[in-house]
Amino acid sequence: MKVLITGGAGFIGSAVVRHIIENTNDTVINVDKLTYAGNLESLLSVSVSNRYTFEQVDICDRVALDRLFEQYQPDAVMHLAAQSHVDRSIDGPAAFIETNIVGTYTLLEATRSYWNKLSGESKKAFRFHHISTDEVYGDLAGTDDLFTETTPYEPSSPYSASKASSDHLVRAWLRTYDLPTIVTNCSNNYGPYHFPEKLIPLMILNAIKGKQLPVYGNGMQVRDWLFVEDHAQALYKVVTEGEVGETYNIGGHNEKANIEVVKTICELLEELAPNKPEGVTQYSDLITYVTDRPGHDVRYAIDASKIERELGWKPEGTFETGLRKTVEWYLENKEWWSRVLNGSYAGERLGTPTEGAK
Repeated sequence: MKVLITGGAGFIGSAVVRHIIENTNDTVINVDKLTYAGNLESLLSVSVSNRYTFEQVDICDRVALDRLFEQYQPDAVMHLAAQSHVDRSIDGPAAFIETNIVGTYTLLEATRSYWNKLSGESKKAFRFHHISTDEVYGDLAGTDDLFTETTPYEPSSPYSASKASSDHLVRAWLRTYDLPTIVTNCSNNYGPYHFPEKLIPLMILNAIKGKQLPVYGNGMQVRDWLFVEDHAQALYKVVTEGEVGETYNIGGHNEKANIEVVKTICELLEELAPNKPEGVTQYSDLITYVTDRPGHDVRYAIDASKIERELGWKPEGTFETGLRKTVEWYLENKEWWSRVLNGSYAGERLGTPTEGAK
């Protein structure tokens, strides 16, 4: 199978590319604009494969997309390209509207044009897999409630609103044009190669540098955490075995309050990085509570029983095993994250992030 993956240089996208190249005989065409969060250094382990190709293309560029479909003749599209950081969407929503809504529309139209030219088994087997987020559902009021595939949409931020819009577009292209689409909504991902502005890598890197660990509000916002390599396996199972028109929620069965995540990271660092920065007695002393984010959702939690029941997928590890792997990876891969923080991976300086977002 030839799979065209948008956003394949991003955090989740690169995990999907690595999984497919390392565990299947499929071919991957990685299509990425290489915005600040796109990093080809996350793909060095597979970049030498003759089944891997990279194309630097903006999904809003219809002419370029048409060329890619004509040149590579993919059997499936996995659409992961998106602006995804909530704080950035609050500060500058325009880029989220452009990429997540206009970009998805442009990709759908390019895909539809290509798919309409297919015939026979190729047309029947083709899939458009749209990867989305649990944030489209908004906030969970009760402590025992879970997001299901039929939970009404109630997005809270410009980011989640733009992703909700893209989900609706994908389903409309199925309903109106019969384009064979599948949607997945995932919980918070974590793991190796995560851009350092996100909660878990930010806390790891700030701690080992002796910097403050900024936690929004009281830190009691609850998220369901999913190890990115488990997610990659689930996404591949969906694109190869999922039913057209279906939605699958993908979660890690790991609900944790943000402050609990931060404290667990501190405990792991006490064990794995006992030589602390000067002036630091305990890593947990660096925890600092900061003003909460506007419109901050209190709780997300995924009911992932459908994908387990229908496709036989469930996460392989626990949050504890995944978080240990993640902390160990950042301690062992200073060159990767140092080049992200100083901007050299992208040829420009980004500066050090300070927000304590998810």
